[in-house]
Amino acid sequence: MTILIDRDSRVLIQGITGAVGSFQTRVMKDYGTHIVAGVTPGKGGLEVHGVPVYNFIEEALQENEVDAAISFVPAGFAKDAALECIDGGIRFLVVTTEGIPDQDVMTIINYAASKGSIILGPDTPGLISPGKCKLGVHPDRMFAEGRVGVLSRSGSLSYEVGRLLTENGIGQSTVVGIGGGPLWGLSQQDILKMFQNDPETEAVVLLGEVGGATEQEAAAYIKKYMTKPVVSLIAGRTAPRGAKMGHAGAIIEGEEGTAESKIQALRSAGCLIAQSSSEIPTIIKKEVG
Repeated sequence: MTILIDRDSRVLIQGITGAVGSFQTRVMKDYGTHIVAGVTPGKGGLEVHGVPVYNFIEEALQENEVDAAISFVPAGFAKDAALECIDGGIRFLVVTTEGIPDQDVMTIINYAASKGSIILGPDTPGLISPGKCKLGVHPDRMFAEGRVGVLSRSGSLSYEVGRLLTENGIGQSTVVGIGGGPLWGLSQQDILKMFQNDPETEAVVLLGEVGGATEQEAAAYIKKYMTKPVVSLIAGRTAPRGAKMGHAGAIIEGEEGTAESKIQALRSAGCLIAQSSSEIPTIIKKEVG
């Protein structure tokens, strides 16, 4: 099995008629993702790469069964689109949009929790279960099917590590990008728990960044519950305090946001620490097998 998605997942695309939504729909469909419907208000009746388009989620669900959705809706409309998806009973929503106001993000996350839905993102590249399903923008040529789970705050870093693993003959079970923050739906801890419970994942790569306390929280979970090996890399080791390093969540404020504090917490939890992305395949082969 995989986590969150598999080859049988039936997917709906919000914002399917936009430039990004249309392009990514074609890429995901070509990869084998089972896309059953798209939604763009005012565009109902059209087709995008053979996928029927509806005006509203409710209409799409009258004719299709949907397990997961991905949103390419612009920031100003992302909240309403997400709430419509949650109200429709769709249990897993990937929100790729960046720049959504924090108050809107909190509304989405809290409403999803109250309705039993799961949010990945916002500002996330999504996830890919190589050889099975892709729900996001990961460049699939960099990934191969296997048994190492990859969890990252940074999309580009997950692509690089996926490429290195693949080139070294190490396949991946699922690769997940939680997004750039500062507010998230699914956390590192949430994804670690899923990997721990996934029988097809034998080891995990945790790719973190400076800023915030998410890695310390992940370390606490790893120390208490993880029985599978975890290899970790923290990006931004030389970042100065107070600097923003690419993501809204990567701002160092206080000691807990530094690379050193995160590395210390993860090492104390039993993680294998990589100094660079190129070291990760070597560590996995040597320590994990």
